[in-house]
Amino acid sequence: MLNDWIHQGLKYSQNPIFKSILGKSGKLLAKPAKLGLLLTSAYGKLVEVDSNKSGFDQLKEFMLTFIRLVKSYINGDYRNVSSKSLLIGVAVLLYLVTPLDIIPDFIPVIGLLDDLTLMAWFIDAFQTEINKFRQWETDTNFDHSRIGSL
Repeated sequence: MLNDWIHQGLKYSQNPIFKSILGKSGKLLAKPAKLGLLLTSAYGKLVEVDSNKSGFDQLKEFMLTFIRLVKSYINGDYRNVSSKSLLIGVAVLLYLVTPLDIIPDFIPVIGLLDDLTLMAWFIDAFQTEINKFRQWETDTNFDHSRIGSL
């Protein structure tokens, strides 16, 4: 099932809506205050969603880790990440919080499918970056409670 999500997420990443958001993410990376608002919005959306679906907790944990990575990057604490990973990850977060979706979120059950599949694709494509960041967090005893503020 996860492989199906990854494949579908790859297809969604080629959609014109996502490509438009990808362009906006590059501009957003240069604006730490606006990026901070995005991280807060994405964090709120991820922690409010409650699901018993298999794999959901893994998707959620990964995206929350990515939010911490971006926060550490903009604070100057962590820089060992590729620009491509940041750009695409921020685009996925923008897509997650943007009301304009390939499948609108207000449609029960399937409305979140495009969000989940894009996250699954991102996880598959950028697992190495996240693993490096998690190792850095462990090595530096990073305080996860700092996620709530920039």
